[in-house]
Amino acid sequence: MDTPITAPVDQALAEFSSGTASIIMFAYYVLWVVAAWKVFSKAGYPGILALIPIVNVIVLVKIAGYSGWLVLLYLIPIVNVVFTILVALRLGERFGKGAAFSIFWLWLFQFVGCFIIGFGSARYTPRKA
Repeated sequence: MDTPITAPVDQALAEFSSGTASIIMFAYYVLWVVAAWKVFSKAGYPGILALIPIVNVIVLVKIAGYSGWLVLLYLIPIVNVVFTILVALRLGERFGKGAAFSIFWLWLFQFVGCFIIGFGSARYTPRKA
């Protein structure tokens, strides 16, 4: 049985997580798709792949110059953080951006960095074999 003090808090938390948080997460996803669509298009991939949740990560890793299979590294704790930093650094390098830009905008605030790359003047240069 809930105490009179915690019952309203629990109810308020349930209402927030069911409505407002869902709208915020949906808006974030839409912004991410728009940014990723432009980045994919600049890199020569179909932009519509940004709509498919797992595929968009695979394509982003491929744009960075890694094999798509390395996406499985995201499943390993601690390794996933290191791999995310490496992908951000490589992605920034492919679009002619420096390490500071890559760490701050492509790792910490990824969808903002993708907006800057996608809608800015950055040009994609594929990895040389």
